[in-house]
Amino acid sequence: MKVVKKTDEYTIYEKRSGRLAIKDTNKKWVNGDDKVKILVAEKLLEIKLPEPKAEEPEEAAEDGAEAAEGAEESAAAEESAAEEAAE
Repeated sequence: MKVVKKTDEYTIYEKRSGRLAIKDTNKKWVNGDDKVKILVAEKLLEIKLPEPKAEEPEEAAEDGAEAAEGAEESAAAEESAAEEAAE
């Protein structure tokens, strides 16, 4: 492993696999959320958060489907009313 960055609080190493490892001042390995926070603070890791899905197209599609169903029902009602008037 080679040293990428050394501070008073920790040392960041790069493994042969390309992954990063962190050792604190007590010579213990840092893992989990603490490791991620350190790497983000040192700009060695970039977190990509998933973008929230736009709910508008889904709602519009549902509204469009409901509108189409409503149009079919009203057309059927008009036809039955026209048939009754013709009789």
